[in-house]
Amino acid sequence: MHAAVSSRTVTTIPIGDGWWGSERQQRSNDTGIYQFTVETSDEEIKDLHQRLDRARYTDALVDSQFNYGFNSAYLQRIASYWRNQFDWNGQVDVLNKYPHFKTRIEGLDVHFLHMSSPHVPDGQAVQPVMLVHGWPGSFFEFYKMLPFLLQREDGLAFEVICPSIPGFGYSDAPQQQGFDTLAAARVFLKLMERLGHSQFYLQGGDWGSIITNNMAQMRPESVKGLHLNMFNVPFGGPAMFLSLLLGSYLPSLVGFSKEDVKRLYPVEKNFHALLRETGYLHMQATKPDTAGCGLNDSPVGLAAYILEKFSAWTDSENRNLEDGGLERKYQLDDLLTNVMIYWTTGSIIPSMRFYRENLKENILKRVDARTGVYVPTGLAAFPEELFHCPPPWARRKYQNILSYSFMPRGGHFAAFEEPQLLADDFRKFVMAVESKAKHVFLCCVMATPADLPSVLQGRTPGGMLLVFQFTPERDVEKVEDPVLEL
Repeated sequence: MHAAVSSRTVTTIPIGDGWWGSERQQRSNDTGIYQFTVETSDEEIKDLHQRLDRARYTDALVDSQFNYGFNSAYLQRIASYWRNQFDWNGQVDVLNKYPHFKTRIEGLDVHFLHMSSPHVPDGQAVQPVMLVHGWPGSFFEFYKMLPFLLQREDGLAFEVICPSIPGFGYSDAPQQQGFDTLAAARVFLKLMERLGHSQFYLQGGDWGSIITNNMAQMRPESVKGLHLNMFNVPFGGPAMFLSLLLGSYLPSLVGFSKEDVKRLYPVEKNFHALLRETGYLHMQATKPDTAGCGLNDSPVGLAAYILEKFSAWTDSENRNLEDGGLERKYQLDDLLTNVMIYWTTGSIIPSMRFYRENLKENILKRVDARTGVYVPTGLAAFPEELFHCPPPWARRKYQNILSYSFMPRGGHFAAFEEPQLLADDFRKFVMAVESKAKHVFLCCVMATPADLPSVLQGRTPGGMLLVFQFTPERDVEKVEDPVLEL
């Protein structure tokens, strides 16, 4: 195997370690993986119904639609459906359609789905992929996408791992302060290692995009490819400002396409829309427990808070509709199942704390914000996402973009809204990576030629990362100069 060394150098971010269980909890070396089944009870459903029956409502303003938030007239319709028609027992069966597991990592029981493409012929490679959700979603967002991924097509078969971020759904909530995306990334790297995967693909949106970014930054040699449906870079610097200033007049000069211009401008309108939709972020980044207490006690309040995001972040024009456009893209059973995952686990407060843990200091000064991503990357830009990041900006962070797709429709909850579109784009990206198998980029730590045996075994001594391009024609024979040739 011949290895030509690129002149580009890469630095990773520290992996570190952590413990997020209770101080009273005995630290355990248990690395077992245990089956888990979602369950409910008559008492749980009875309590929900009693709370729904006692809900209080305030009349909506005349002709306000969703411009003041969740319209209370439509909210009463949602609550009535939830109380009288929604079948939680049936939806629990839907959740258990795929196998669930738990394993203890850093003091937390981490929940995940784990399944593979059926009937894979002997000798065919099965590609492991981890799918990571965001807020206010859950692992359930991927349920309509999974059939497309698990179907063998184009010679590709997948083994899918879909975890719940700690503090969300059926994963334990951290008991200690400080659990951020870096900690989640490390936990999920440990999960993949425990499942026996040294190399795998990643896909994420919302918080899932940042967590998977961090995983690729921590251990690039393990990430065969990173696919994102939400991505942004810190705005700043004269080049970026100049491109925004000139982009609407001379788009080709700054590398913008017509579609970039359509999505970026007018800047004032998009900036105002971003301000309108991020009030929740400031609250959750400062005092999440205050609002969370009310949401955790009221199923109607919880539904309004969560479902308003599924309205606004799917299409900003939904705010002008009496029903928020929710049933244009979604079924009420699916929306309420996601709400029920938060309600039955009491996870709304710890999920909101995730914002506080990540934003209590300037996130732009964190090590991951100042570190590039060097693994093969696929970017799927959905037109109704909260913000648009054109390719020239994306390349400031993502140094190895193999695909950038302007998706024809869809918004923030891509896997939930447009499962086939997202699955198809991910599959095309994986095919692009696999087609370059004879030119696989392997990022490994290299201090001196003496480190080569450790590097080739996957161990990273520490220091500076160099990017190597391997081709299978020749084996490594000797080391003459660590910078020029292997």
